[in-house]
Amino acid sequence: MPALDITRPSIARVYDYSLRGKDNYAVDRAAFETVLKVAPAQREVSLANRRWLHRVVRYLAGPAGIDQFLDIGAGLPTVGNIHEVAQLENQQATVVYVDNDPLCVAHGRVLLEQNDRTYYLPGDLLEVGTLLENHSVRQYFDPDRPIGVLAGAVLHHLDDDLAPAQVMRELIDRLPTGSYVAITHFYDPGPENPEAHALSQRLEEAFVEGVGSGWYRTREEILAFFDGLELLPPGLVELDDWWPQGTTSQPGELEERLVARRTMRGAVGYKRPPLRWFPGTGVKPGG
Repeated sequence: MPALDITRPSIARVYDYSLRGKDNYAVDRAAFETVLKVAPAQREVSLANRRWLHRVVRYLAGPAGIDQFLDIGAGLPTVGNIHEVAQLENQQATVVYVDNDPLCVAHGRVLLEQNDRTYYLPGDLLEVGTLLENHSVRQYFDPDRPIGVLAGAVLHHLDDDLAPAQVMRELIDRLPTGSYVAITHFYDPGPENPEAHALSQRLEEAFVEGVGSGWYRTREEILAFFDGLELLPPGLVELDDWWPQGTTSQPGELEERLVARRTMRGAVGYKRPPLRWFPGTGVKPGG
């Protein structure tokens, strides 16, 4: 596990500062202030991302019936942690947080030491064999039952050279059927929204230069992370529009939405059980 380094900005600590948290250093605050010069409303994007995660977890732990969660790149503990949201829906829900930042792991373990169904472990999405082959992680899961995987605001910090789509494909292949994968990602809308496209380009430059990573990808590039999954309605959308039981947006709200909030997307994919043929019938039950 990497040693704690407070001379350079940390993704987790910068995100913590963007949520108005206190577990960050001057170098992290300076990095995010550089981003705010490009998009003064960028903190609203972080807050929208957190609200999205809460809605997803409520949905998965409630109507979807998921009771074991893997939160990848979990970051620093903050208000409304994932296990708190999940266990409000189902007291028996197990949540495993994973991060490669030692500060996150240290803070997380202190926070969770009183919760016997929640764990915070060191780990990296890029490790060989995927996190689902990591004994420290998989020991807390029933491998024959569905898992809810959360990868919020993680994949846009992986350069194309690291083949993030392939990384996700390998993880999805190892998931039990009936599992869900939830992803949010910085979004470049391209020519369909010239104003947001121009902003995404400036934001990418600010993140990469200031934080060290933060790439804005197209719709097609983000959808590649869901290969092998069926997207839940409403699909890959702006974060505030992800309501699987129907939108709560009011008339005129979309027109008033900040441009910065149009530069992030979220979606949830479902790993459907494989289709089965009954010989001689041509019928595929449970399709």
